[in-house]
Amino acid sequence: MRLLHAFILTVIAIAPLTSALDNGLGLTPVLGYNTWNAFYGSIDEDLVKGMVDLLVSSGLKKAGYEYFVIDDAWSNMARDDEGCISANSERFPSGMKSMSDYVHGKGLKFGMYSDAGERTCLGYPGSRDHEEVDAQAFAGWGVDFLKYDNCWAPASDWVIDRYTAMSKALNKTGRPIVYSMCDWGVGNPWLWAPQIANSWRTTGDVGPSWESLLRCLDNTIGLSRFAGPGGFNDPDMLEVGNPGLTEQEQRAMFGLWAILKSPLVIGTDLRKLSKAALKILTAEEVIAVNQDKLGVAGDLVYKEGPEEVYAGPLKDGSRAVALFNRHTSGTQYPISNITICWESIGLDPEEEADVRDLFAEKALGSFKGSWTGAVDLHDVRMVRITPKAARREHGEWRPWVQHRALHDAVRAQLPDRKAYTDFPLKLQRAQQQQARLTAATTVQ
Repeated sequence: MRLLHAFILTVIAIAPLTSALDNGLGLTPVLGYNTWNAFYGSIDEDLVKGMVDLLVSSGLKKAGYEYFVIDDAWSNMARDDEGCISANSERFPSGMKSMSDYVHGKGLKFGMYSDAGERTCLGYPGSRDHEEVDAQAFAGWGVDFLKYDNCWAPASDWVIDRYTAMSKALNKTGRPIVYSMCDWGVGNPWLWAPQIANSWRTTGDVGPSWESLLRCLDNTIGLSRFAGPGGFNDPDMLEVGNPGLTEQEQRAMFGLWAILKSPLVIGTDLRKLSKAALKILTAEEVIAVNQDKLGVAGDLVYKEGPEEVYAGPLKDGSRAVALFNRHTSGTQYPISNITICWESIGLDPEEEADVRDLFAEKALGSFKGSWTGAVDLHDVRMVRITPKAARREHGEWRPWVQHRALHDAVRAQLPDRKAYTDFPLKLQRAQQQQARLTAATTVQ
């Protein structure tokens, strides 16, 4: 059986990729909000409604964030006698259909969470062996998006089987539901997930730290060739707005995730969102890169020590480029001059091109052959490079064709992945948060 599985993976790896689920969804990466990074399992319907309202009133909805996703801990701890799942009767007494109606009433789309194991990460009922009944429940509640996690699955299960089962169940409902695989990159999902899902995680869970940001980024380098309209690589949700990252690091995360064509999913307490974080999240020209209709993911095109450049083609023949300064803190060079050469992004060195700063929304002038930008420590400079004279071949350049050797070299240096256990990092974080909440209540 193991040889059969290996053969199937090989066939998938060399076969042409098709639209994820063939459901007409996810033609550009999802923009939305998820409750997990800010609240873990401490959610209820009043909190959710408050976040929904703020997503609208803050201007985030207007900026394009249209999916509101309730993560783990929304259900009762056990299924009913008929095996059906239901909303937590204490924290969501109005039920999930009511929550869906509220979200839809604000002009947003409604997302929910389940797990491909026997239980969710926080111990609530998972969908393993209940895929069809749960998918029908989600469809009946008006769900538009499903995040599908990977906790508490028996080691004997084949991960592809579990995720394919829910894909088929969602398709069977007849309701268009974006399918987001939260499988932590287990089993190299980029090789097979494009056949069944609208996005797939490339790495373990993100946290609000510089080290976590780099880990998620590095594990996504070299995977651009597997993404496209209908299915995208997902290095996990945004930490923009959360304590633990500087403003520069938040901007770097947002810019890099945008150019990688990652889903841009906010995960912060919107009641505490700073003006600086809101400005990053609503950077219109950066979001436009992420949502470009060509749907080609950017990737690493240059690396010299801690100085990196990421780039990808856009529908009009332009290039989106991110200059990234990942020097360690305390360096005597807090600002680095980083150069992008036209040859690295498939342009003729003699071509003249306009350069525009995307965060600043400012034209920087016309240049030939290269452009150099000053980049702060742990920050990015995002630019759009548009050739003066458009040519057909401008739209044909792909970063993985020209820079495959660089991608392979970087991925060869990635640390070996540690085996995942039934006690994942996300569960540890949730329990730590609950302990802090309990201690605070005791003190009061």
